[in-house]
Amino acid sequence: MEKTTLRPPVEGQEHWTKKGSDVRIFLWEKRAPQSVAKLGTILFVHGSSMASQPTFDLQVPGRDDSSIMDHFARVGFDTWCADMEGYGRSSKHRDITSNIKDGADDLSVATDYMQKVRNTGPLFVYGISSGALRAAAFAERHPERIRRLALDAFVWTGKGSPTLEQRRKRLPEYAAMNRRPIDRPFVRSIFERDHPGTADDATIEAFADAILALDDSVPTGTYVDMCAHLPLVDPRKITAPTIIMRGEFDGIAGVQDLMDFFALLPNPDKQFAVMPGIAHASIQQKNYRLVYHILQSFFTQPEPVYTA
Repeated sequence: MEKTTLRPPVEGQEHWTKKGSDVRIFLWEKRAPQSVAKLGTILFVHGSSMASQPTFDLQVPGRDDSSIMDHFARVGFDTWCADMEGYGRSSKHRDITSNIKDGADDLSVATDYMQKVRNTGPLFVYGISSGALRAAAFAERHPERIRRLALDAFVWTGKGSPTLEQRRKRLPEYAAMNRRPIDRPFVRSIFERDHPGTADDATIEAFADAILALDDSVPTGTYVDMCAHLPLVDPRKITAPTIIMRGEFDGIAGVQDLMDFFALLPNPDKQFAVMPGIAHASIQQKNYRLVYHILQSFFTQPEPVYTA
């Protein structure tokens, strides 16, 4: 049998910017190599229970495409992610819950910085779970900064979401604290609550290692928002070309809820993709290459020549 040669990870660079006078926001960049044609810049937005690098730059031994940042850098995109305040390497000292609005603030600051240091222009933006809510809120606020928008594991009103139904039972607990503890069994529960078997053990363990190396607790704001304050965004105010991505077994994203949201998006350049065999954390699933393919196709779609 021919031996497969693994490619090394794409070299990354850390960046820091400030929100206000005392909050540091961490950004991580992986650039496309000079040997490939540049296709634009992607900003990846993380969810409620983990920082950005474990989600988007996960390195799993023996699998050189486990990092979505590496994959998209190799095909020609400059790629970025950022830790929201309260997560990972960003500041954690303030007495706040880092809710969806706070996340949109962080994205505004992060993209200000990206434009200043790299002259990025309008961005391709991908958000997952509460990161999709953050990305949608940011797209409402700054439509001029969005080239194409991808919302994965998204939720609008919460209708038809068994995960949120269960989570609401603990809403008083979450509302009473700014941070909630996380541990290895919690990370594993992300992959077991909807449909066990959609992710392999090596990836789950690598994911847990990466998450817990940075955080043993995370902010409660997005949990409270998703349990008590939906809807948080108005699809009629999101003008960018948009794709809604839903894993077949995702317990957060109710199908009818997403279809209702999709119908109200004003831009006719929109897509709805159901990803078979995938639950909630799509890019850590066995079928992660489907996610890459769908996202790459949408981000490289030609702009329409004729519009009515």
